[in-house]
Amino acid sequence: MLIVLIGWGYVVLMMALAEASGPSGSVLGAIVTLLLYGALPMGLIWYIGGARGRARARRAAQSGDDHPGGGGEPAGDAVAPVREEP
Repeated sequence: MLIVLIGWGYVVLMMALAEASGPSGSVLGAIVTLLLYGALPMGLIWYIGGARGRARARRAAQSGDDHPGGGGEPAGDAVAPVREEP
């Protein structure tokens, strides 16, 4: 998804540069091109594309499983201490 957004951003940037540097173009037209063809659609696609990750994070927060180890108990000693006979 990221490569598509980068490619689309490049195309929109070239459109805006052509708009600004053309004989009948204007800087205002280039700004409108950047906003309407670039920022708005790219933001929408970025938001929709991240929906699955947001849902996964919400489920993890609701279940309380926010660390991958699971369990919920602290780790004990790795090796039991050796008991000496009196």
